[in-house]
Amino acid sequence: MFRKFLKQIPKQDGKSIMDWELYYIEQSKHMWKENEKLLLDELVSPVPELFRDVAKQKIASKIGKVAIDKGINYINQETVIEGYILATPKRDHKFLRKKLKEKKIDVKPFEPLFKLSKEDYRSNWQADYKQN
Repeated sequence: MFRKFLKQIPKQDGKSIMDWELYYIEQSKHMWKENEKLLLDELVSPVPELFRDVAKQKIASKIGKVAIDKGINYINQETVIEGYILATPKRDHKFLRKKLKEKKIDVKPFEPLFKLSKEDYRSNWQADYKQN
């Protein structure tokens, strides 16, 4: 609940994280095909049901942003995977790799993206926690 509140606080550009998420979803909703929607549903399936809609919105908005930035007309499997990697922390990539292997999808083209993704936690989070 608190994270959702933080996502609604406007940033320097006057828009909040949630505003941008909704913008990219709205701008890209016509680009989605049924197979890609099903793939996204499958990828977010391990997320607890209570948080699944929030996770799906965040990931779908990143996928939409990737598609818009690339200037493509429709969202394909590659775009879904790229957006998923960029939208999620490294701890979630183990499941993604497993799922892609099950579907016989080669992960080699995505290795640079896996390396770019954010770490699970800041390296000094314990020290900061003790100070506060």
